Amino acid sequence: MSEPALTPAAAADALAEIHARRDQAISATLVPAWYWPALGVLIVAFTAAVETERPWLVAAGSVGYAIGLSALVAWVALRHRAQVRTSLLGIRGAAVILVYVLGLVALGLVTGFAAESAGLGWPATLGTAATAGAMTATGQPLMRYLRRVMISRPIGGGR
Repeated sequence: MSEPALTPAAAADALAEIHARRDQAISATLVPAWYWPALGVLIVAFTAAVETERPWLVAAGSVGYAIGLSALVAWVALRHRAQVRTSLLGIRGAAVILVYVLGLVALGLVTGFAAESAGLGWPATLGTAATAGAMTATGQPLMRYLRRVMISRPIGGGR
């Protein structure tokens, strides 16, 4: 028994369907726009609570941060059930994320140390506020770039 011949048109349709489903899965896994400012608010509030040096406020801020971050991550994870496979991100996507995170850390540290050496109050909070602002401004462009990276990768993996 021989298999039926696959026409070029049917093969093209099947490939288009595969691409459409991959694009849909990639879009579903991206972090929503509201995530970045929400995370920034949590980080700044936690840092400000710690910088007050009042034990009760540090404790309340820590608990509030843990609950808020857990809720934020759970909300995103439950709403976006699909997960990005590392084979979709590839080396380029992973490198961009690494550079992005290191850049945010450097911005926060430089801003905090500059604020401290300038004699400003709450230098760590100022550093995290700069980081939160940068995350809010650049989180969605990062997601758009990562989407383009994932969509440009060949189906079935590869480097």
